[in-house]
Amino acid sequence: MPESYPVATTADTAPQTTTASGEAAQAEQATPNTPFYRLGGYPVMQAIVDRFYDLMDSEPAFAELRAMHAPDLGKMREGLTGFLAGWAGGPRDWFEANPGRCMMSVHKPFTINKAVAGQWADAMKQAIADAAPGNDLAKTMGSVLEEMALGMGR
Repeated sequence: MPESYPVATTADTAPQTTTASGEAAQAEQATPNTPFYRLGGYPVMQAIVDRFYDLMDSEPAFAELRAMHAPDLGKMREGLTGFLAGWAGGPRDWFEANPGRCMMSVHKPFTINKAVAGQWADAMKQAIADAAPGNDLAKTMGSVLEEMALGMGR
């Protein structure tokens, strides 16, 4: 995954100006108003994912969830960061690399019981709370992801 991504711009972006206030106004106008950008972009998504997998590795409460994953979580970290970025309105690289796939289809081959789904939801909500403390949008994102995870539990 590249270290940085260009900020998407709209077709009606104002011409660039040389004043500091004009540049700030253009940057504000050019940045989409999506959760991805409002939360802080890739650095925040990566922080959430890193905290999520760190919790899985270190907290006994998530042992059953951790046991479902490969010993090396590198690819999982990269994949979840890309998924969350696109899902939250950022670059859609993960979706372009995985056409027609979503979290439900990716996890369909696995038996995910309600307890494991709950562990995933709890770890993700904790990771979001730790990476974006006090952010209402982040809390809402955690609630939506919790519902998605619990929907996978059989």
